[in-house]
Amino acid sequence: MTKDPSLETAYALETPEDSVQLYSTWADSYDNDFAQVSDYILHEQVARHFVNIGGFGPVLDVGAGTGLCGAALRARGIGQIDGTDISAEMLEVAAAKDIYRATRVENIFDGLATPSGPYQGAVSSGTFTNGHVGPDGLDAVIDTVRPRGWIVVSVNAQHYETTGFAEKMSVLEPHIADLSIAKVAIYGPSATGPNAKDTALLLAFRRA
Repeated sequence: MTKDPSLETAYALETPEDSVQLYSTWADSYDNDFAQVSDYILHEQVARHFVNIGGFGPVLDVGAGTGLCGAALRARGIGQIDGTDISAEMLEVAAAKDIYRATRVENIFDGLATPSGPYQGAVSSGTFTNGHVGPDGLDAVIDTVRPRGWIVVSVNAQHYETTGFAEKMSVLEPHIADLSIAKVAIYGPSATGPNAKDTALLLAFRRA
């Protein structure tokens, strides 16, 4: 696959190795060349929702990338945030922002570590999207959180419809509680281009 960093390339990823290659190239410019230019706001939506429903730390940021969601959580008073991502280069950028208590390079499908015990909550912004992580990745996120802890995961609305998230949420029903689903914008009002009106679903629930 080409490693030219762009949203189109990201949506076309097929394997974890593809993700590692793309984001190693994109890490240094991601915040300015993508997030700022495209008026990307999904991380703010996730952090706001987590706080509004009563989430608190310690919290695990799954697919932390360059730390956008972690920074949004910190700005809203959430402390003790750990970040995990498949890209070491993206986490290097995140670590330099002094947001996270710890960062770990992990593949979600190999499981996620909880070195200090279960987290009080978990968030994920932009990881469950086209070309990235499908519904089975939710299992690893749930496993990191204590019973009754809040989880907020964004899922690209198109990805939700085409890859079996509805069926997965039904399977998870005995293991979760207080599920709500809210549709939000991925990009702000100044966004342009073919993806400017894309939406995501925020899946919010507690571990049972």
